[in-house]
Amino acid sequence: MELLHGPIRDYAWGSRSAIAQLQGRPVPSAGPEAELWLGAHPGAPATVDREGARVSLVDLLVAEPERWLGERIVGRFGVRLPFLLKVLAAEAPLSLQAHPDAEQARAGHAADAAREAGVRNYVDPFHKPELLVALSPMEALCGFRNPAVAAEALARFGVPALAPVVAALRGGPAGLREAVRALLTWPAAERAGLVEAVVTADVAGPDAELVRRLAVAYPGDPGVLVALLLHHVRLEPGQAIWMPAGNLHAYLGGTGVEIMAASDNVLRGGLTPKRVDVDELLRVLRFEVLDEPVVSPHPVSPGVVTWPVPVEDFALHRVRVGAATVPDVRLALPGPRVVLCSAGELSVDDGVAAVTLRPGQAAVGTAAGGALVVGGAGEGYVATAGLR
Repeated sequence: MELLHGPIRDYAWGSRSAIAQLQGRPVPSAGPEAELWLGAHPGAPATVDREGARVSLVDLLVAEPERWLGERIVGRFGVRLPFLLKVLAAEAPLSLQAHPDAEQARAGHAADAAREAGVRNYVDPFHKPELLVALSPMEALCGFRNPAVAAEALARFGVPALAPVVAALRGGPAGLREAVRALLTWPAAERAGLVEAVVTADVAGPDAELVRRLAVAYPGDPGVLVALLLHHVRLEPGQAIWMPAGNLHAYLGGTGVEIMAASDNVLRGGLTPKRVDVDELLRVLRFEVLDEPVVSPHPVSPGVVTWPVPVEDFALHRVRVGAATVPDVRLALPGPRVVLCSAGELSVDDGVAAVTLRPGQAAVGTAAGGALVVGGAGEGYVATAGLR
């Protein structure tokens, strides 16, 4: 194992305290810090130390694919790390978004090659299912809720212009597409008035509080109303959200560890100043009810839990060790491993080399290493491919 240095993305919605505090740096940071990337995505690859310089993990994988990735990973995914581990820290709501499945990503990326850079949707040809585990209390919108419940939520505001949307939702899941399309393609000149009518309605309760809060951040954005079609969840530390391809979602606040297939394909529908492509978003969305978006941890062994997901690109385990309880754990996980320390101090040894990690630090090990032995006293997250 060796230290892995991850770049921090400075998106506007990021926190000026969460990642800095995790890493023991001064708070507040100089600017927003939204995501710490710990992987080999070409958009922001992590680095390791080599002879007084820092070398991109991408370059190391290309130079020695069999050693770093192993035969199975190369055979299944090519010469690329199939997962990307992040720390996500949201001070403000993220965009209302979804991600493509593998076929949609391949086709979209190929089609985008003929388009100008400013109108491309697909930056790579890969899908992006993702799992987010809360480090702090987190708030999110994720997946469509029962359309009948959403219809009643919209109807309570008593805005006549929304009657067709309410009627579509009362038609059941088949009406979800019509309702979402109607809201996201609402005439631009009328959007501010529609959102204002909802926000100023004499209605109380969680739905009213949600739309008013979102409207402050994104006035006149129809995504404020689409939010009422989604599950509004609050996660406690350790709880997770699983977002497969095609599920509409937005993280509203809090800090979490996120693992995903190594892609940066995002299709946005609202709650953002960035480019929105409603037609493409509607094409990839799955208009189906997500019955239970929250995933609880499953015990694996003393001190180890995981959140099972039905993909081969990644798996995530949380390790908690301490001399008085679990002095160390041994994880026989295949392929390359990335370990993030989230609390305390951890020693991580893969039989090739050992490294000590403090909060906010990460390590990477090759597929040539043996089983991981994690000791010390603290908490960490171990990311691997999900091949069984």
